[in-house]
Amino acid sequence: MRKLGLALVAIFAAMSLLGGCTSKPQKSSGKMLVAASIGPLGNFANEVGGNLVDVQVLVQPGASPHTYQLSADQMEMLSQASVLVLNGLHLEFWADKAINAADNPKLIVVHTADGLPVIEGKDEEHGDVHPGGNPHVWLNPMYAIHQVETIRDAFIKADPSHKSQYTKNAADYVAKLRKLDKDIRAEVATFKSRDFITFHPTWVYFAREYGLVEAAAIEKSPGREPSPSEIGDIVDLCKREHIRAIFAEPQFSPKAAEVVADECGARVLMLNTIGQPPDFDYIKMMRDNVNEMAKALK
Repeated sequence: MRKLGLALVAIFAAMSLLGGCTSKPQKSSGKMLVAASIGPLGNFANEVGGNLVDVQVLVQPGASPHTYQLSADQMEMLSQASVLVLNGLHLEFWADKAINAADNPKLIVVHTADGLPVIEGKDEEHGDVHPGGNPHVWLNPMYAIHQVETIRDAFIKADPSHKSQYTKNAADYVAKLRKLDKDIRAEVATFKSRDFITFHPTWVYFAREYGLVEAAAIEKSPGREPSPSEIGDIVDLCKREHIRAIFAEPQFSPKAAEVVADECGARVLMLNTIGQPPDFDYIKMMRDNVNEMAKALK
């Protein structure tokens, strides 16, 4: 804590952190304090840790992980946490500065996407859209299994005395993810249409796993609104390929998606990529998303 005050001042100036976004973290009551960047990773951490962990999700409801700014209370919590669970692939652009500012030598930082095959996040016109690759790996349940197992290993490193419980909890949850994968494959097999348009390049890993095609993204990089010519190109593609579905997200305005849909007769479907509080149930989120997809693709 001796350096935390000055370090926080520096990072607040550098990152323009937004205060008042969250309540102060609850005391962990003897549980291992874990920070997770987004809801799905927080859910995975809770499943692995069970009653041994107190998991705090950093990116708040309605916010985008691509643009989120940590609050002062969250920085204070990081200074006390044992594990920080990140996705990686530059999803958490704030991570390095936040970790340095937290000045917490015991903090174990786990990048759960490490070791996964990554789809390049490039665009012919604008170059690197996602430096290091498209970060949305958790939306592929088979990749989520890898993330759960990576969290398990980090918890065992931080708290080796409970290795058997973390191992059992992870195995139980992986079995549920395998059942989710099986059910998704069965449902997607009934889809008559395979192509869709998305708000930004979110569903590429899901599409590749289940034989769907993300034909275009309206917003190719976070925060960069499409130009009128880009919208026109997407409308032309939608009409030419008879695309029936446009996937939007509650964290972003659906206006551009609605413009495209109105022009080409497609449906805008709201899919959730980071879950809803307070439980952030990943499996329920993914089942709900597939049910929404089916409304336009069956």
